[in-house]
Amino acid sequence: MHQDLDAAISTITLKSSQPFDKIFILGSAWQEDWDAYEAWLKSKLLLADRPCDNIKVYRANITSPIDYPSIISETEKWLSKQSEESAEVSINITSGTPAMIAASVLVGKAKHNIRFVQSNKDNTLVDVDIPVDFTKTYAKSAAKSIANKAVKSPSSQKQFGDIVAYSQAMKELISKAERVATSEFELSCLILGETGTGKEVLANAIHRSSPRSRRPLRTVNCGALPETLVDSILFGHVKGAFTGADKDHKGLFEQANGGTLFLDEVGELTPSVQVKLLRALQQGEVTRVGDDATISVDVRIIAATHRDLLDLVDKDEFREDLFYRLAVGLLHIPALRQRNEDIEPLVKELVEELNQVASKFPTYKSKIISDKGINFIKSQPWPGNIRELWNTLNRAFLWSNKEIISDKDMKDALIVRQKNSETTEIFLSHSQQVDIKKLIDKYKKDYIVAAMKITGGNKTKAAEMLGLNSHQVLSKWIKDLGVELP
Repeated sequence: MHQDLDAAISTITLKSSQPFDKIFILGSAWQEDWDAYEAWLKSKLLLADRPCDNIKVYRANITSPIDYPSIISETEKWLSKQSEESAEVSINITSGTPAMIAASVLVGKAKHNIRFVQSNKDNTLVDVDIPVDFTKTYAKSAAKSIANKAVKSPSSQKQFGDIVAYSQAMKELISKAERVATSEFELSCLILGETGTGKEVLANAIHRSSPRSRRPLRTVNCGALPETLVDSILFGHVKGAFTGADKDHKGLFEQANGGTLFLDEVGELTPSVQVKLLRALQQGEVTRVGDDATISVDVRIIAATHRDLLDLVDKDEFREDLFYRLAVGLLHIPALRQRNEDIEPLVKELVEELNQVASKFPTYKSKIISDKGINFIKSQPWPGNIRELWNTLNRAFLWSNKEIISDKDMKDALIVRQKNSETTEIFLSHSQQVDIKKLIDKYKKDYIVAAMKITGGNKTKAAEMLGLNSHQVLSKWIKDLGVELP
């Protein structure tokens, strides 16, 4: 220490608009000089007619000058005590490591009576205005994070062991998917399933368990590809191929070389692109737009769709040879309503994910779903599957301030789909015979079972849902039709 020269602390104490009645200094080095420095600063202030007898250097209990946890803990301890005991506390943000200064600002901004000061090289004093409300900024950032999470699907970055699979249908699916993933032939794979069943999750798990796991995985939603750019996005282009092509561009096939390309909603591809995709699969080659040269690629294709591809094949909207090329490894994800044993653990997993994101709010308290809430979830058909369940849980968490989400909260958060009462036009051939009573009875049975299931066996509520006058009428129908209730 050069005791004849003013540095940050002495400059601040000498030139502050108001003299200090206490000066606390936290130190982590040069302990042998602390007593001498205290005496020097006292004499300096005395000569300047700013006497201060309460000057003390204290050891900072920190792991290292760059260890944020210990620095913040020590800063919080000292600032909380001084803020409570003093009308105003000034913090020197000139001295110390960047970690120490950052901790002082972060902790100090949370106190109502903190002033930040620093000294310049010419020994002038500056009152520092830090125009940031960290509480509001943090809350805004946390709210944005929660909003972003709410509009997205649950995390898709999972291994097979992380996928909820207690039902027999899911166990069989995972077993098949594992065989597809680890097959030494690295077969193409087609994943079928309704919207929201988790096709991307399964595709990620297949890639992560395959010999290509260390190589790139590229994902594209074929339904979102602009028709004019689909060739360029998939196969690339060369400079000058079209207006705006100011440099060569590698398509997704080249980007995924050695790895995996996941084609989501593959049923949306146009016939012309299907031809090029088939060639890439058969020959392992792609041609960039605007180029004549072919480029060899080694890519494993995982495709997925919620559409009936065989129906599209019959309508000449999807190439039959491409279908069979993709469907070597054919996997069908069951709908959520077909895997009842998975619903409760799946709900708990989704709730944990929601709580983890929302925990960024300082005042947030974790929420759970009540047993009745779980039973209500199990009773629903979930036509949008896991994605619909995820969005419904988001709404339930948003609308309710309670820590336990009830069945009523879940019901209020559910979006009720209005069924189209119009039926499709029916055609009959001259020789065809129809047992209309049998058809009507079948529809009656199906709707009775569905109504009884969703109302938990309450005949009065089920009768209301079916438009019947009373539960006695429903009971007679059940008896006359021989309906077997679950």
